[in-house]
Amino acid sequence: MSSFDAALQYVTETLAHRKSAGLGGDTAAVSALRSLATVAQGHVAATPSPKAAPTPEAGAPVKGRFASIREALGGKPPVPPSAPAPLQAPTPSPAPVADSGTKAERLERLRERIASCEQCPPLVQSRTQTVFGVGNPDAELMFVGEAPGADEDAEGEPFVGRAGQLLTKIIEAMRFQREDVFIANVLKCRPDMPPGASGNRKPTSDEMATCLPYLIEQIEIIQPKCIVALGATAMEGLTRTTEPMRNLRGRWHAFRGIPLMATYHPAYLLRNQANTEKRKVWEDMLQVLELLGRPISPKQRSYFLNKE
Repeated sequence: MSSFDAALQYVTETLAHRKSAGLGGDTAAVSALRSLATVAQGHVAATPSPKAAPTPEAGAPVKGRFASIREALGGKPPVPPSAPAPLQAPTPSPAPVADSGTKAERLERLRERIASCEQCPPLVQSRTQTVFGVGNPDAELMFVGEAPGADEDAEGEPFVGRAGQLLTKIIEAMRFQREDVFIANVLKCRPDMPPGASGNRKPTSDEMATCLPYLIEQIEIIQPKCIVALGATAMEGLTRTTEPMRNLRGRWHAFRGIPLMATYHPAYLLRNQANTEKRKVWEDMLQVLELLGRPISPKQRSYFLNKE
């Protein structure tokens, strides 16, 4: 063993001994490493001797040029490899603050964190406010859209424009009230628009991926029995799929173990008001009601049939 290796072994074993004995040693460690660095410089510069010095026995004090290291470490001999110090059980860490309190309290703390989020600078600069979500913290049914639009950005609440009004009618046709469910978006900020441009743009994949952890935390707090993804963009944000909605709707998917139903966005129904399209959405909602064990009347089952 070279002189440098012997010094390194001594420092490592002795620091481990001091730590296991509860002696601390930050100051000692710094001083020892400085001495070890001096040894290293001499080790590099020196011409190798044809006869290596005998290797000291494990646990034996190192003499000569390593005296300063030994002094810095307080003169304590290292623990022999054959007798390692007993391991101490780690102290349990306290539960995260976010996991304490009622669902409403946890959601409020999350709302505050989202309100101060600055991960997407262009969106931060253009937004009026973040749009957290609204509804019952104990909801068994959760609706997820893609991103706030101009109306939502102004009001601070999701689905408040024409599409939101239609979503409210769908919820009421399911014999829920808007305050019974929870409504949120994949993105919590309105996507920024080019200067002078009107309307709303689709959020990018990167924007949705950045914001998705907030939605996941909302879902983990609320623990809904079922999630409805409104539109292909919402499905992309949740599952990364880019399939068209015609291939996604009408069958069950899953998000983090929770049943997920994909259906057309209410804005699609505003553009395509044929009863055949409305019926497709309603059939998706009938599946949701069946999953939740909700009674379905004959009148509900016949909505949008033979009414062209």
